[in-house]
Amino acid sequence: MSSATAPHRVSAAPPLVVTLENNPEAAAVARDEAGDFLKGLGPPLDRDASDAVVLIVSELVTNAVRHTLTRTCTLSLAAGPDTVTVAVADASPRPPCERNPDVRGEGGGFGWPMVRRLAASTSVETSPQGKTVSAVVARRSKRSA
Repeated sequence: MSSATAPHRVSAAPPLVVTLENNPEAAAVARDEAGDFLKGLGPPLDRDASDAVVLIVSELVTNAVRHTLTRTCTLSLAAGPDTVTVAVADASPRPPCERNPDVRGEGGGFGWPMVRRLAASTSVETSPQGKTVSAVVARRSKRSA
C-alpha cells in the first residue's frame, strides 16, 4: 500500500498594481496594500518572509518618494509558487546607489543595502522613461526552511 501524499498546492492572488502619489503617506498606503495582498496568498508566507516583503515595499516606495522628482510611482506585487516579487517603478532613470549610512541624522543610506540583504535577488531596469526596482523574496525564509 502506498502512502504518497498529494503535492502541496500553492494558490496565488492575482498580481497587484497600484499607482501611488509621491507624498509622505505613500509608504503607509503601500504597506497596507502589500499586507492585504499577502493575506490573499495560500499557503501564507511564513512570518519572516511576510515581514521582509512589507519592509521591502516600504523601503522601495520611500526611496521613490524621497529620491525622485516624479509625481507618482507604481507598486507591483506578484506571487509565484516559491517567491513574491516586489517592483516599484518611477519616472526617474537614476538607479539606487550605495552610500554611507548616516548614523547621526536623517540622511538615510540604510534602505537599499537592507533590501538587497532581505531579498533573494534584486534588479534595476532603467530606460529614458524611468526605472523599475525589483526584489524577489522567497515564500519561506531561510530560517524556517
